[in-house]
Amino acid sequence: MDLTDMIFELNKGLPSSERFNLIDQMYRCSCSIASNIAEGSGKRTKKHFAEFLSISISSAFELETQLLICKRRKYGDEDLLDKSLKLVVELQKMIFSFKWGIENKN
Repeated sequence: MDLTDMIFELNKGLPSSERFNLIDQMYRCSCSIASNIAEGSGKRTKKHFAEFLSISISSAFELETQLLICKRRKYGDEDLLDKSLKLVVELQKMIFSFKWGIENKN
């Protein structure tokens, strides 16, 4: 959810021409990461939980790509953009590790 807060702040500095494209997509991806973890945690089986973690990881990679697009186009606050990129990569690793643990726990 910290990443979502960062993305909401970052999006304030993006060009208004990106409102219905990049900005909306970044909002959806950042919310999807935490939302799928939460939804998956309420599932009855480890397999279902792992599926939701896969969706969360996918959203994290999608968001990373959008952040890289912003960086290439020099959109938004550079410092906040760099912090967001660092956090999204860290979350990808954490979610992947969590998913691996769930799938391989006896």
